[in-house]
Amino acid sequence: MAKKIQSQYSEDWLPVKSIQNGMIITYNNYRVTGVKITPRNIFILDPDAQENVLIALKNFYNMIDFEFWLVVADRPVDISVYMSQLQLLYNDTASPAIRKLIMQDIQKGNTFINNSIVDTEYYILFKEKTEEMVQKRVRLLINGLAGCGLNAAQANNDDLRIILDNFLNGGTSTDFGTVMPV
Repeated sequence: MAKKIQSQYSEDWLPVKSIQNGMIITYNNYRVTGVKITPRNIFILDPDAQENVLIALKNFYNMIDFEFWLVVADRPVDISVYMSQLQLLYNDTASPAIRKLIMQDIQKGNTFINNSIVDTEYYILFKEKTEEMVQKRVRLLINGLAGCGLNAAQANNDDLRIILDNFLNGGTSTDFGTVMPV
């Protein structure tokens, strides 16, 4: 009797063949994709406007006639370029008052970096076999969300990698590419 070898790498049990053109391609040729929704704080709106957005979202969700997943993913915030620009500005500024303000911004930026600040991103994902149906559903989602006052765009390859990384690593960012059991 042949002994089945269990892999220690999560990549070996995921059905992901590739990520391309804003889609996760699985070994059974499904395309997993969706839209990334730009966050909007509706709680700064007046109560009637809030209610209208919520009713529109309820109607939108009830209109979707296919299986979908609501996904929330954390993406690490990279402010290194901004921090470098602040440092250059600090070095080029002679005024003590302005230098003090810039130093406060640098300290706040360091607080963000030291506390692993993340952006929270929102997605609606689905799976489909045909490219034509994928595009039809992406358009449906984008237009439906626009009717709710929300902006959305098709998820790109980087977005999908972040979602998989969050799924595999519980939101902990990795840079070594392989997940090992503990």
